[in-house]
Amino acid sequence: MNVVIIGCGVVGAAIAYELSQVKGLKITVCDRQSPAQASTGAALGVLMGAISQKIKGKAWQMRQTSIQRYETLIPELEALTSRKIPFNRQGILMLLSDTPSRQEGISAWEKLVEIRHSQGWHLEIWDTAKLQNMCPQVDVYDGLRLHEKITGAVYSPQDRQLDPTALTLALVEAAQHNGVTFKFGVAVLDAQTSAPESSPQFCNQLETTEGKIAADWFVVAAGLGSTPLTAKLNQMIDIRPVLGQALQMRVGHPLGNPDFQPAITGNDVHIVPVGGGDYWVGATVEFPGNGNEIPPNPELLESLREQAIAFCPELATATILRTWSGLRPRPEGRPAPVIGKLPGFSNVLLATGHYRNGVLLAPATAYAIREMIISQGMGNGE
Repeated sequence: MNVVIIGCGVVGAAIAYELSQVKGLKITVCDRQSPAQASTGAALGVLMGAISQKIKGKAWQMRQTSIQRYETLIPELEALTSRKIPFNRQGILMLLSDTPSRQEGISAWEKLVEIRHSQGWHLEIWDTAKLQNMCPQVDVYDGLRLHEKITGAVYSPQDRQLDPTALTLALVEAAQHNGVTFKFGVAVLDAQTSAPESSPQFCNQLETTEGKIAADWFVVAAGLGSTPLTAKLNQMIDIRPVLGQALQMRVGHPLGNPDFQPAITGNDVHIVPVGGGDYWVGATVEFPGNGNEIPPNPELLESLREQAIAFCPELATATILRTWSGLRPRPEGRPAPVIGKLPGFSNVLLATGHYRNGVLLAPATAYAIREMIISQGMGNGE
């Protein structure tokens, strides 16, 4: 059975690798760029699972599935490809502050600690003394620009951070090793479907810049590219860009305790150790004005840097090695992500619109797509 995946960011690559382990599938992945170029290449790879406020339903289930899968997936990919995937197993530390909106926060966190415990996950609430002891780089006394105090932190030892580009390239190589064909620099021009009166419709083939590609299943994992693609099938899924900017800063030595380097987050600002005394700091959340153009706002990037310095004053002397930005795919008028059949079609699956959680949810998304194809496609002769 032929499966064509359109899009080779982290989600498309994870689906390709997952499906490559199913016998009887012939898989092709197409992308108009090289792998991990769009939102994946700009992402920070902070995997907020147990520390997220999602506690039930699909939103939590997918997070839990992914966080658990990463523990086996990373060593599996490293063994298969001999690539090193930077994977920070030292957890995520979320700084808490005494803003009025967060006054009720500590009891909410205590409740989350209990819920996670009942689900088999571990979270810790730290007071300022423990925070200072464990992470002396954090300025407890003036950790926010508005002179709000940092009142403590929540530590999630089972959450992770990884390098999204290294992960995606390893997924591609491992999938190739398992027989998947990748076609880069190939754009989809049009789609051919069964006669309009048949319901649901069947997509027969795609016309691409490299000729026609036929398949039994098409999986749309193209992020922002999913909108024009679904429009060609007259079922447009509206996904819009939200820009994020980030910087890489060099301190030259680890901040705080060299043996304890978790990803630190607070006020929606992440400070991510990436080795060698370098840190990624991100990310802004910038919506388009009129039209879909979003020029990166330098003031927002500077404000991000200032907030990071307020948390960790040593960053004030750091050298900025590079800055970058990327567009996240956010579904309009519906929750992210969009996973399931394209309305009106029997053989087009969507795995797109992950907004800020593409890296986090990639393994669970790949499982979901595999289940849909196995349950519907393997036995019904399509």
